[in-house]
Amino acid sequence: MGTFFSDIRYGLRTLAKNPGFTAIAVLTLALGIGANTALFSVVNGVLLNPLPFPQPEQIVTLHESKANFQSGSISYPNFRDWQKDNRTFSSMAIIRRYGFTMTGMGAAEQVNGMFITSELFSLLGVKPVAGRTFVPGEDEIGRASIAIISEGFWKRKFGGAEDALGKNLTLDGKDYAIVGVIPANFDVSLRNTNMTDVYAPIGQWSNHVLPNRGAGLGIHGIGRLKPGVTLAQAKDDMNRVAANLAVAYPDVNKGIGATLIPMKELVTGKVRPYLLALLAAVGFVLLIACVNVGNLVLARSTSRSREMAIRSSLGAGQARLMQQLLTESFLLAIAGGGLGLLLAAWGTKAVLSELPLSLPRAGEVGLDARVMIFTAAVSLLAGIVFGLVPALKTAKPQLHELLKEGGRGGSGARHRAHGIYVVVEMAMALVLLIGAGLMLRSLAALWNVNPGFNPKGALTFGLTLPPSMMKAKPDAIRAALREVDAKLKTIPGLTAASLSWGAFPLTGDDEQLFWLDGHVRPSNPNDMNWALSYVVEPDYLKAMGVPLLQGRFFSAQDNEHAPAVAVVDDVFAAKFFPSQNPLGKRINLDSLGGNGSPQLQIIGVVGHVKQWGLDSDDTNELRAQMYAPYMQLSDGAISLAPSGTTAVVRSEGNAQGLFTSIREAVQQINSENSVYSPQTLEEIISGSIAAQRFSMEVLGAFAVLALLLASIGIYGVVSYLVGQRTHEIGVRIALGAQRGDVMRLVLGQGARMTLLGVGVGLAAALGLTKLLANYSLLFKVSATDPLAFGAAAIVLTIVALAACYIPARRATRVDPMVALRYE
Repeated sequence: MGTFFSDIRYGLRTLAKNPGFTAIAVLTLALGIGANTALFSVVNGVLLNPLPFPQPEQIVTLHESKANFQSGSISYPNFRDWQKDNRTFSSMAIIRRYGFTMTGMGAAEQVNGMFITSELFSLLGVKPVAGRTFVPGEDEIGRASIAIISEGFWKRKFGGAEDALGKNLTLDGKDYAIVGVIPANFDVSLRNTNMTDVYAPIGQWSNHVLPNRGAGLGIHGIGRLKPGVTLAQAKDDMNRVAANLAVAYPDVNKGIGATLIPMKELVTGKVRPYLLALLAAVGFVLLIACVNVGNLVLARSTSRSREMAIRSSLGAGQARLMQQLLTESFLLAIAGGGLGLLLAAWGTKAVLSELPLSLPRAGEVGLDARVMIFTAAVSLLAGIVFGLVPALKTAKPQLHELLKEGGRGGSGARHRAHGIYVVVEMAMALVLLIGAGLMLRSLAALWNVNPGFNPKGALTFGLTLPPSMMKAKPDAIRAALREVDAKLKTIPGLTAASLSWGAFPLTGDDEQLFWLDGHVRPSNPNDMNWALSYVVEPDYLKAMGVPLLQGRFFSAQDNEHAPAVAVVDDVFAAKFFPSQNPLGKRINLDSLGGNGSPQLQIIGVVGHVKQWGLDSDDTNELRAQMYAPYMQLSDGAISLAPSGTTAVVRSEGNAQGLFTSIREAVQQINSENSVYSPQTLEEIISGSIAAQRFSMEVLGAFAVLALLLASIGIYGVVSYLVGQRTHEIGVRIALGAQRGDVMRLVLGQGARMTLLGVGVGLAAALGLTKLLANYSLLFKVSATDPLAFGAAAIVLTIVALAACYIPARRATRVDPMVALRYE
């Protein structure tokens, strides 16, 4: 132990005597370690930390599988049978997101809500901060209307007062008694966006629809496995339950199964490949930093060769010398790790500010104990990586070789080691540059995708009518919607406006089952055709910028008193009416399309729009789309419109800037009208590619850092070699060599290392970039894209040669007389 502390004291004195070397080495390591720590904190928070619930490995999400969707919504009666008949779950719960219109507390306000079954909070181990949670049976249809509120909502609306319990909230015109308060940090989706304000029992929602066994209605489930039960056992068990239901209810349950997905996989599955790819990339940055420091240590070892020889002659063995040298390397690594941790604290804040809002568990990103341990381990590993080779070479001093060199230059072996270091860091930097180039090309390709609509100048927002309208007659609801639509069109600067219900591009989907006229109606709904359903107004195409390809779109005459009509997209036409004119054809809806008739006549064909992402329709089967007039919704369906619909408007300029005018205009009709959540279509598109954009930005930053470190590395090596060859260069100049000759000599040496590194990097990139393609991280770009490979190689070569130019120019200015007198 005494020897260890002695080595530390000696190492500290040695490093203190060389402040320039120490500062450069520590800063280089800090950049590499800090970048790794910052990104690992994201990976740790999002992927590695367990979910914030007791025994999170037991929690799975539950969905219905059907012909159209593997993870579809669950019908309420099916869920109750799942709950009753399964043998592998200790508890199950369901959730359905919902937007309430709250009145009675100032201006009408839209609040984020969720209908749930009573088991949800106990299943997830959530304890109330005040009051209680729901008890079994309170979620049944017909029970008292009660609610639980979030802690944030409690403090915002009631100032955190205890007497909030028992008070009523008026939601959609109905009073809900507050019985409890849930902690502010609870978020069942783990996305920390659109946090839920109010929880109500599922039995309070749409009593006339909920008992329908054939309706999914946006309901999804969560289950907790019994201790010791595996996911495979639970799947087998649920398949048994689903098969029994298919026999008991063949008309609606034929082909219906159950899909079980571990909750953590569902939450993080989409971002996992991106984060792991970035973690691998930042590992390359650290390796480049280690190689740079290794080169510095190796260069410095030249001046310590005599010291090592003397210590060896005095009895120090090779192991003892290596211990001393590795101790110094570890001191550098620890200092670099400490500074890197400070940089990571700043870097993590910067990363969090750039994280996509859709990134799950972003609130759990931070520098916790695991991140600290990671930083310490990375620092020690870095000390071994950059310190081992120099230590091996320096700890083998050969006195006769030193005397023979006469102090004028290093050994050829040492020069080769420098060259190998440069080649390695050049190769790794090139791999990162190529990866960043591929991601940039993918992002550019995504931006250039035609979404099927024109996002410029378009704005969408939510709209709810006064709670009193939720009990109004269908004609009164239609009149209120027409009044809102007419009011929107009077706002200066707006050129088109349309209400929309059902599916909306890139934000939500709604399927419509149907069969073609002249065909036999399938006995089971799961055997029917289906299409995405958009319920819109006549100005929708103009507001969205969707092209009309054939026939006509809706007009004001396509109302509740007119024959039911539909417009389909070109995918629908090609799929169901190949080589035929679809105009005039009829389709039969599984549910009433309007005016009491399930049959719609096709009057037009429009262009296909991207529904699930700019890249989704290029990787999955194109999904047919159909449009129906808003005013031809059935009386039952139109009764749901007051509780929430979507509007889309187009303006001549900045649509977002008109939102205040829009809200004021709508509330002039009725102060209880609620207009909320404005978002431009450009923002929607940008959000749909947020993960790709974030990955490209971070990978680009790593590539620039790697390029900087690599250029510094080759500059340092060439400078060192020029210093070692000063005497030789002086002799060459004295014998008549011109400045151009010396320049070519030095640049040629740098160019050889650079080109060899580029060659190795290209070979490595061919293999590694295929991983990007295998994990579907690239879009319409080959993993061997020649433009990305070529541009990265050219940029790296130019930067490296530029870094070599400075020492090469210095070499041309060597005074031969001074050089000949050198030592």
